[in-house]
Amino acid sequence: MRKFQLISALLMTTCSSFAFAENITGLWKNIDDKTGSSKAILEIRQESNGTYTAKITKVTPRPGYTAKEICIKCPAPYNNKPILGLDVLTGLKATGNNNYAHGKILDPLSGNVYSTKAKLSPNGNRLTLRGYVGVSALGRSQTWIRHE
Repeated sequence: MRKFQLISALLMTTCSSFAFAENITGLWKNIDDKTGSSKAILEIRQESNGTYTAKITKVTPRPGYTAKEICIKCPAPYNNKPILGLDVLTGLKATGNNNYAHGKILDPLSGNVYSTKAKLSPNGNRLTLRGYVGVSALGRSQTWIRHE
C-alpha cells in the first residue's frame, strides 16, 4: 500500500509539473533580438477553441525611441488601430512537448504578418517565438520572458 501511495504522489507531482510547463497564459516581456531590450509587455490568453492569443498591454519606454500609438502600416483588421491593446499573436496551438505552432504574429512597427511557432522552456519562464515567411529557417526568433 505504501508503494502505491508513493507512486501516486510521484505521478501527481510529475503531471502537475507538466501542466505548469505547458501553461503559456499570463504576462510576458518581449526581448528585441537586435537590441536585447524589452519592447513591450504582452498578455497571452487561451481562447475557447484552445488556441492562444497575445495582446500588447504596455509599451516599454526605451531611450531614444518614441513609441508609435497607431498601427499605420498594418493590414486589415489592424490598420489604424491603437497598438496598446492590439492582438499581435493569434491562432497559436499547442503541439506537445512544450511546442506551439500554426500561429500568426503581427509586427506593428512594419505591418508585416508572419507565421509563428514557439517553444516554452522546461521551467516555463521563457517562450522562444520564431516568426517566418514560408520556411522557418528564413525567419527571426524573439524571446519572451514571463513577467510577474
